[in-house]
Amino acid sequence: MTGDPDLQAMAEDELARALTLSWQVLSNVAPWGDSFEGISPAGREVIVERAYLWQGDPGGDILCEVAVFGGESRREAGAKVSAVIARNGT
Repeated sequence: MTGDPDLQAMAEDELARALTLSWQVLSNVAPWGDSFEGISPAGREVIVERAYLWQGDPGGDILCEVAVFGGESRREAGAKVSAVIARNGT
């Protein structure tokens, strides 16, 4: 993924929002993901994808991944960020 500051800012903001969900809530739906169309901070139309995946074995930590890109043909030029929601933590 690229270092586009606009897409990176949106990905980081969406990741922060995604991490507000607790492990307990997410453990009931993982693995799960969604995507939606949005507008980046610079006003570009983008696609945002979120995924909540088991980091390892089901029932353990949950990996939260967010990708932001300007359409399917530009997926590789997007921004991708991730964080882990620990089972014994959040």
